[in-house]
Amino acid sequence: MTTNRTPVLVLVLLASLALAGCDNEEARFPNRDNFTATTNDYLAQRGHVCLAKYEWPITVVVGSHEADAQQMPVLEKLGLVSGKDVVVAANNAAVTVPAREYALTDAGRKYYLQVPVVMRTTTQTVTHPADFCAATLSLDHLIGWDPPQTRDGRTATSLLFTYRIAPESWAGTPEVLHAFPLLARAIQREGTMQVRLGVHLTRHGWVADELDAH
Repeated sequence: MTTNRTPVLVLVLLASLALAGCDNEEARFPNRDNFTATTNDYLAQRGHVCLAKYEWPITVVVGSHEADAQQMPVLEKLGLVSGKDVVVAANNAAVTVPAREYALTDAGRKYYLQVPVVMRTTTQTVTHPADFCAATLSLDHLIGWDPPQTRDGRTATSLLFTYRIAPESWAGTPEVLHAFPLLARAIQREGTMQVRLGVHLTRHGWVADELDAH
């Protein structure tokens, strides 16, 4: 004699789905626990302090006053990049000028992270696929958030938080901090600088805008 177990299996499945639905509903509430989890998730994926060195090798013309002219020798001294003398075309392609070309060493490649870096201005958004990074951020304190607003079917808000920073062992040296003032500022303002993070609501809870472009 056989027994039809289909109704039992259906009930178990429905019960599981109901529990999953309850979990998702909890995650959708605009409260401190959920926004703390959202911020931690964002920082775990994108919480890197990078140096805006998106593409390598980097070539510096002799006598240049650009930031790379001061920064690359510091990284070379630390063994993170290696330099070689080259010649490059000047503005007039018929003329060449001496320069130094810097490439990442094996030690430096450890800090060249293949993590998208989103740069926003008032007119455009540019995403770089990788960057050379010097420190990692974690959540210090979630200060608060704006009241969520729904527009065109999308519910969004922005969070405000302070951070803790963990520089790489080489990144806290006086030479590096002098050459990279934005890094120095980020370290100095640990626990006090307020960072704003845009987030929006999904079926599974709140997600940082940068992690979900849809």
